[in-house]
Amino acid sequence: MPRPRKQQISLDATPFYHCISRCVRRAFLCGNDPSTGRSHEHRRQQLEDNALRLASIFYIDIAAFAVLSNHYHLVLHINRKPCLDATPRSIVARWHQLFGGTPLSQRYLDDEPIDAHERGPLNTLIETWRKRLHSINWFMRVLNETTARNANKEDDYTGHFWESRFKCQAVLDEPAVLSCMAYVDLNPIRAAMTETPEQSDHTSIKLRIQHWKDKAASTNNIEQSTDDFQPPNLLKFVGDPRQPMPEGIPFNLTDYLELVERTCRQIRDDKRDVNDGTFPPILERLTISPKH
Repeated sequence: MPRPRKQQISLDATPFYHCISRCVRRAFLCGNDPSTGRSHEHRRQQLEDNALRLASIFYIDIAAFAVLSNHYHLVLHINRKPCLDATPRSIVARWHQLFGGTPLSQRYLDDEPIDAHERGPLNTLIETWRKRLHSINWFMRVLNETTARNANKEDDYTGHFWESRFKCQAVLDEPAVLSCMAYVDLNPIRAAMTETPEQSDHTSIKLRIQHWKDKAASTNNIEQSTDDFQPPNLLKFVGDPRQPMPEGIPFNLTDYLELVERTCRQIRDDKRDVNDGTFPPILERLTISPKH
């Protein structure tokens, strides 16, 4: 039997989790639907934009993502400590970006007087929101509900858009994190939707590559921090482990690109149309300067 969600998520064990949601009956409700002939490709961009927007509100980082025609993948990193250390005002302000809040919380943000008997309910409300703002369950709930409501309204349809609650798997160590991220970034290639990582629309690896290329093309300062060459809305690669260890993925971005490339070139009998080695190495294809 499936394990309860509270037993699948343990922040004491790992802050990284791989989440998957599939459309009902695995229909192509986010792509070109062959059964109806309709195109819903725009929903892939909408879902990507919504996920990145929510990551800026929740205390949750996106390490990798891939949005396909009938399902999507996320590798999430939970920032519990910054959430627990955040001020009450910051918590309320973030929550109000998601929902309307209450008249009491609105008065609090507007610096209106709060009576003594209202302090207790307000503090309880803030602590409830604090827990939700670093909860994968609430992150996925808001993302999936927003997508489903918008799609059903567009199609003038009622009923389920997602086939079930999202699937969630803990990613327990650094090698597992890298393997899981590479698996997610290679989903469009394994599904024969594209041939190379830099052509894989609606994936984190294309977003990382495009940001790097744009930044490298716009600056001649090769001494800039490596953070400047990474998109601000994704969890950053921070290089080799060191003390004190900065928050991020303990790996170099260029090494990760090569890892994805090597994995992509593997011959898999159970997968379609992988990169067969006819393309030059990824760093050569991207014309990224070794200095950068």
